[in-house]
Amino acid sequence: MTYRRAVLPAVAGGLLLTALLWWVGASAHALRLPGAAGMLGGQAAAELEHWLIPWSYDPPASAQFRTEVPGGTGAADTDYLALYTTALQIRFGAVFAFFVPGALLLVRRLPPVQGRMPAALLALWAWGVVAGTLAVTVSAPWLIASAGHGSYRFLPQLASVISSGRQVLVAAALVAAALTVFIARLAAKGAGRLSREDVPARAARRAATVATAVIALSLVVLSYQPVAAALQQVSPDLGPFAEPGDLLRQWLLLGAWAGPGGAPLGAWLLYRAGDVLLLVVVWWVLRRLPGLLTRATVPAMAVGAVCATVLGLLASQLLRVVVDGAGSSLRWDLLHLSASIGDGVPAALTWGLVAGAAAAWTLRAAVGRAEITDATTPVQGPARRG
Repeated sequence: MTYRRAVLPAVAGGLLLTALLWWVGASAHALRLPGAAGMLGGQAAAELEHWLIPWSYDPPASAQFRTEVPGGTGAADTDYLALYTTALQIRFGAVFAFFVPGALLLVRRLPPVQGRMPAALLALWAWGVVAGTLAVTVSAPWLIASAGHGSYRFLPQLASVISSGRQVLVAAALVAAALTVFIARLAAKGAGRLSREDVPARAARRAATVATAVIALSLVVLSYQPVAAALQQVSPDLGPFAEPGDLLRQWLLLGAWAGPGGAPLGAWLLYRAGDVLLLVVVWWVLRRLPGLLTRATVPAMAVGAVCATVLGLLASQLLRVVVDGAGSSLRWDLLHLSASIGDGVPAALTWGLVAGAAAAWTLRAAVGRAEITDATTPVQGPARRG
């Protein structure tokens, strides 16, 4: 699909994602009303408000700004409130700015036609989650400064801000992805035959295996509790950039795990099934991805690997919600168990880009060797009679 046809779906999806996040943020104050607490329950309303506050122009109750100060004009508090408003403006603008280029690439290389609609929908869903996470990241310095103590443990504060607002982002990104796919399917009509990349099965398997090994480095090695603790305890004296351990954990670790310890082996294995599911999803998606793309370029494979890793994370987190919440039907329990949905997206972005680049290079090398082998293999002609 050409860029001219792909730009409208990408822009429409970005606008819808931004509008949905703004709408849920504007609804956060309603959860503070007595009627909401009475209908949902106090704990459930507080949990939902915690999810929505990162997208709300209303500061959280713990950081309300005064409009006046005794004996003064209140300029300092007004300036802090202006910083908070600026942070949210940057956040919503960045959601659109990050979603559109990725969606444009995905729609162009993975058009939702010829059996590729489910793959395109899932990829755009995952990219919407990534775009929202990046938007929270770039707006975080303004949000931290608006609290009035931006110079105190800046990197741990940055890590805390980055991890917020992900639950509603997952739902909003799914709706935006559906609209993007719908418009892209309409735009693809009359575009001619959108051929697929012809990739040998052995080359695709090798590329998927290499990429999955890269993801496993974070999930299995770095996420092991002794290694993760060593990463989190990194605290060189770098002035305002001291104590980067929390931030490193955000961007390098896809999970956290330890040995069975005192837990029954069966329960431990059941919980580790989420990690296995993540790796299976990544391998299966990357095994099929080169054959679904119109052209398996390095950018397309890198973005595809990021999306595959995010989808694997979401699948593993949903499995753990089911395992942890078996036999529970309370609204508060469901909200509490769903609090981990969307964790690990910064690490998925980091390792997904590396895995995608490694997969693209492995794929290119494997296809090149296969072509050389085919070219040098002698063609057996009919036997001559003596």
